[in-house]
Amino acid sequence: MPETKITRREMLKLTGLGTLGVAIGASGMGGVIKLLNDEDNTEVKAASAQQIEPFYGGHQAGIQTPTQQHVYFAALTALVSSKAELQALFEKWTPLAERLMKGEPLEDIETANQYVPPVDTGDTLSSNTSHLTLTFGVGPTLFTNEKLGLTAKKPKALTDLPHFPKDQLDDAISGGDICIQACADDPQVAFHAVRNLIRAASGQVQIKWSETGFNSIPTDGGTPRNLFSFKDGTVNPSTNSDFNEQVWVDDRSWLRGGTYLIFRKIQMHLETWDRTALFEQENTFGRARVSGAPLGKEHEFDEVDLTLKDENGKPYIPETSHVFLAKQVKAKIKRRAFSYSSGIVTKTGAYDAGLLFISFQKNPQAFIDIQNSLGRNDKLNEYITHRSSAIFACFSGINKGSFIGEALFKN
Repeated sequence: MPETKITRREMLKLTGLGTLGVAIGASGMGGVIKLLNDEDNTEVKAASAQQIEPFYGGHQAGIQTPTQQHVYFAALTALVSSKAELQALFEKWTPLAERLMKGEPLEDIETANQYVPPVDTGDTLSSNTSHLTLTFGVGPTLFTNEKLGLTAKKPKALTDLPHFPKDQLDDAISGGDICIQACADDPQVAFHAVRNLIRAASGQVQIKWSETGFNSIPTDGGTPRNLFSFKDGTVNPSTNSDFNEQVWVDDRSWLRGGTYLIFRKIQMHLETWDRTALFEQENTFGRARVSGAPLGKEHEFDEVDLTLKDENGKPYIPETSHVFLAKQVKAKIKRRAFSYSSGIVTKTGAYDAGLLFISFQKNPQAFIDIQNSLGRNDKLNEYITHRSSAIFACFSGINKGSFIGEALFKN
């Protein structure tokens, strides 16, 4: 990405300095950029380096990584006609994904051929990496494509999710052979990454659907809020031990070290919610809106106690609340949700907005158990509708010298 190693914002700040004006006059803006690259921009480079997430490791980035502010999520249809071609696709993507996450353009700008289209679209030149992460997964339909010869490699748990209450799914924005989750603190950086990966794979994949989402991360790094104004993700794994227990697959299959990703686009009926009294909103979630504490407790991370009663002997947390029903099952998952806003529903004039629910779990049954417990009794159902659904098996991490999804292609 950054040809100049400094961001546009940083450049604008620097050009406000009188001393830099002298430098501009003497050597032109190109000379200034070179000057900044070559000399006293150590602090700038260090700040930029801090925004680079590691590409290599035991697990893919974008799962345990602290949640960024934006997501561009794409589900793809594979057009390749053999297992060898599919493997070649992931081999091609590996160095490109590494460069993107390091903030490097996909080709050397200085030596680029001027008579052909640029390899990198260039729309994030002079941007920093913004903690970009790229996470790759494969869906159930990839294994039913007989041309690819992967049927025997299909994990038993990798099947389409069952129908749940309030599901009104649109097939056009559900499923997919391959997914790429791009997360960053700059939406254009996330989009640029997927755009360039798809572009490099022209004729090998095509986009089936995509969604963009956003988060408002509190300045103290706390739990973000969804569009109903409640904290989303309080009960998440936090330690490596938690992730080993709840997220990473630990069997002997090719998916060892990977995980299952579940995607659900959930429309939130904001107009109805906004007409609902605060106490009813809190009873719907079973938590206080401001603090995020379970009802009857004081702090966000206080243990949920379903037996706790008020002075009248009435349970603080209603039996139809989201928290109460979810607490009935022992299953735990890693939530990594983003809000979305896609204009309005033209037929009704209502907001087309809500939640891009993304979760990671060792076994999809954990999500299914939670969703079944919520069932038709979940009071939150009055305010939401599920519009799309997808499941993917996300590969384990990438080691230097290997490629994305290598274990899938080993005999």
